[in-house]
Amino acid sequence: MGSVRAIRGERDPSPEAEKRRPSGLGTVTVVLLLASPLLVPFFLFGDRAVASIAADYPVWQRFKVQSSGNASSSRRAERGAHDRLLGGLLSPDFDAATCLSRYEASRRWKPSPFPLMSGRNADGAECKYVVWLPLQGLGNRMLSVASTFLYALLTGRVLLVHEPPEMKGLFCEPFPGTSWVLPPDFPYTDGFSADTKESYVNMLENNIVRYGGGGGGDAGALPATFNWMVLRSDSYFAVALFLMPTYRGELARMFPAKASVFHHLGRYLLHPGNRAWGIVERFYDGYLAVADERLGIQVRLAPFLPITFEVMYEQIARCAREHDLLPQVTGDPGARPASGAAKVKAVLVVSLKPEYYDKLHSVYYTNATSTGEVVTVFQPSHDQDQHTEALAHNERALAEIFPLSYSDRLVTTGFSTFGYVAHSLAGLRPWLLPLPDRNTMRAGVACVRSASVEPCLHSPPSLVCRAEQDLDPVAHVPFLHHCEYVYFGLKLI
Repeated sequence: MGSVRAIRGERDPSPEAEKRRPSGLGTVTVVLLLASPLLVPFFLFGDRAVASIAADYPVWQRFKVQSSGNASSSRRAERGAHDRLLGGLLSPDFDAATCLSRYEASRRWKPSPFPLMSGRNADGAECKYVVWLPLQGLGNRMLSVASTFLYALLTGRVLLVHEPPEMKGLFCEPFPGTSWVLPPDFPYTDGFSADTKESYVNMLENNIVRYGGGGGGDAGALPATFNWMVLRSDSYFAVALFLMPTYRGELARMFPAKASVFHHLGRYLLHPGNRAWGIVERFYDGYLAVADERLGIQVRLAPFLPITFEVMYEQIARCAREHDLLPQVTGDPGARPASGAAKVKAVLVVSLKPEYYDKLHSVYYTNATSTGEVVTVFQPSHDQDQHTEALAHNERALAEIFPLSYSDRLVTTGFSTFGYVAHSLAGLRPWLLPLPDRNTMRAGVACVRSASVEPCLHSPPSLVCRAEQDLDPVAHVPFLHHCEYVYFGLKLI
């Protein structure tokens, strides 16, 4: 991933940087906008793309590798083992003090189940840019910027990110010697939508640009004719890029294990700034470090389906009971280990609401466990409501994603982008909590194990080049799977 370039920003001024930095749009005539989660796949895909990938599946198979370990071998790894560069994923050329999390985060992750293969550096060429604009909450933003980074890698573009006040210093600079922050005088950061005249969909409708190949099979190469692209999305559209024949070979080389995409992109790109990282360090060292096992429970309620605390808590308890995630309690004094100290299991509860922590803490504070284990329950914060517009709220959210990613086992809400980021960084397949039935207010299945560690693309491409019917990619592409509880969504496996 060392092939990504960035222009030097205000944080790292130099004469060479000023020569490379654009003073404005310059000679650029068009700025492209990908305004919605559906817009990227709308113009990038066609049924021929899916058919081509399905036909060439043996090519993908040649690049496929087996995981280098399993959960048990990870647990046997010494706690002190520390691969600070993540097997070559990170550059050693940073000043560690400017971003403490970059080299320290790996101390608590389990060894990655996805081995890295050496990459290729891009040759010199005229700079083209993709400008990322944030949208929705922190989880959406992390998935979207990682997807944009992958698109930049595939198309040889420089990635620049707009950093509004609520994201100031939230993440470290990811590229040594450069800044990825969009210059503050850049004229296009607000007011874009699918209706904007510069949006790609409007350019198509007005015949300013056209689909290629006559059938829409691989229109994704068209935006390369423009030096500037402005992209706003709240989706993990990296999944959709795997449907494009143009990128098929390169993606196979980059990700021989296709379930490792966000796992590697996120670990490379998204390092908490020192302020947020300090919260992570203090909380982990103070509450979680001494535990023999850590269970993360992340609860995100759907705004479109009112669910009472009692309904959701019963489902969480049922999931934990059915899959031996937590020990049962007893009214007796409880079993004691024959020798030595009792095993300690730490439960990290992450939710905007405090009730789930209160209930679990009360259960295990008041009652002994039948196994003799000691269960401790912690919750870092409970802001009640989401406030993406506030930097302090986003810092707390980021400081909860990382301790979640240090769990040994995870239970997350089935559709939560926040949960996606945590379990993907961890390299863990979580237990996913489905939404209850609207009528009975009870889920038929308490939770189900995710098919992979990858996030879900909630808004998959509609293959518009096929007039009669949409083509389901899952039926034709072996490494795609419908998401467990977003049935129309797609994920890599």
